[in-house]
Amino acid sequence: VVVVALGLTVSVLVLLTNLLVIAAIASNRRFHQPIYYLLGNLAAADLFAGVAYLFLMFHTGPRTARLSLEGWFVRQGLLDTSLTASVATLLAIAVERHRSVMAVQLHSRLPRGRVVLLIVGVWVAALGLGLLPAHSWHCLCALDRCSRMAPLLSRSYLAVWALSSLLVFLLMVAVYTRIFFYVRRRVQRMAEHVSCHPRYRETTLSLVKTVVIILGAFVVCWTPGQVVLLLDGLGCKSCNVLAVEKYFLLLAEANSLVNAVVYSCRDAEMRRTFRRLLCCLCLRRSPHESARYAPSTRTGASTRIMLPENGHPLMDST
Repeated sequence: VVVVALGLTVSVLVLLTNLLVIAAIASNRRFHQPIYYLLGNLAAADLFAGVAYLFLMFHTGPRTARLSLEGWFVRQGLLDTSLTASVATLLAIAVERHRSVMAVQLHSRLPRGRVVLLIVGVWVAALGLGLLPAHSWHCLCALDRCSRMAPLLSRSYLAVWALSSLLVFLLMVAVYTRIFFYVRRRVQRMAEHVSCHPRYRETTLSLVKTVVIILGAFVVCWTPGQVVLLLDGLGCKSCNVLAVEKYFLLLAEANSLVNAVVYSCRDAEMRRTFRRLLCCLCLRRSPHESARYAPSTRTGASTRIMLPENGHPLMDST
């Protein structure tokens, strides 16, 4: 009962926070960059994970025995697909950050079509791995090969899945390590020049730190569950995996909430967008202010607001 209550609470928070992240990226034109498209896709994967975990909470415990064969594979497939989509998106984010940092760009100039193809490829791979056990990689014809945590799945599937996730983690750690060493060397060289603009350095480091924190939170939340899956897949009979699986799965689901919180804490522009979305009614102009100020006209990185009384412009160089 405690696990289900906590699971339902976490699932609702995951749905609300990641919907807010997606809305922020969609509504703010400054987020229309490849890195933010990928972060939006990560939020979509986390949103999908929240839906999958919510479905699990309503079909677990005593209700598991009443599930049909198809219903059980749907429940398992939702979890597998959401995890695979999150891992693949994090790897794509790491590659995008490496590409942009090595090219000395705040945002990579990856064409929008390629970003869309990359996101589509992530979901095709995730759906493929999620549907694979239901069609072929199960143990219905060889019950002695069944796992304990996922009784209809083959132990070899769990072992391969866990090892693949751990391999992706190692690849991402290697990519971000190379990025950090490169950024540190470049910042040291840039600090020697007076003409170096500090905004580039601060923003680049902030973005790199943000995705590294997201990656670290993902590893901390998912590694215990992956280790348990690997032990079960290798057939460890002395390992009491059933005693801890529900708690590790809840920890893994909490990562989908942590990602959204990390965005709001690390990105100042994202925080402002969150506040605007949550307080849109309070931030609307009063009728008096709307009559005084004419509509603004954006030019480059500044905004010109014309005052009808005297014709003098105000410059807001946001």
